[in-house]
Amino acid sequence: MDFTLDQLQDFIVRAKSASYVGSGAPSLAHRPGAHDLEFHAPPFAYLDSYFGGSDFIGEEVVYYQERPVWAMNYYGRILEPTLITGAETGQVIKISLTVLYQQGRFLGGFEHATPLGIYTDTNRGDVASFIGREWITREGLRVYELDYHGGLIKN
Repeated sequence: MDFTLDQLQDFIVRAKSASYVGSGAPSLAHRPGAHDLEFHAPPFAYLDSYFGGSDFIGEEVVYYQERPVWAMNYYGRILEPTLITGAETGQVIKISLTVLYQQGRFLGGFEHATPLGIYTDTNRGDVASFIGREWITREGLRVYELDYHGGLIKN
C-alpha cells in the first residue's frame, strides 16, 4: 500500500461527509436502478452505490490510483413503519453521522439523541476489517436497523 490506514480513514470520513450525509449531488448511476454518489480527492476516489429507499442495500468502494482498495457492504430496513418514515430515518442518520464524522471517525461505539429518535452504532474491528450494526430507537422500540461489514481489498 502506498498510503497509511490513517490516510485511508481520513479520506473515507471526508467522502462520507460530502456524499450521503452532506446531501451530495447524485452522479450517473453505474447500474440500472442504482443511486450513486461519488467523491474525488486524488489519488483517492469514492463511490457509494445503493438500491432502494426505506429498505435498501448498497456498497461503498474506495479507489486509490484507480484501483479498488477498500469496500463496505450494507443493508438497512425500517422495522416499525408506523413509528418512523424513510425520510425521518434519513434525517436521524444524517444528523447523527455528521456529529460522528466531526470526530474524525466512522467506526467505534457511538450514540446520539435527536428529536426524531436515538441513533446507536456498534461495531468491532477497524478500517482494515470490520463488522457492525446501526439502529434507531423511538418510543422505546428499535424502529430501524442496518448491518454493515467491510475492509481492505488486497490482490
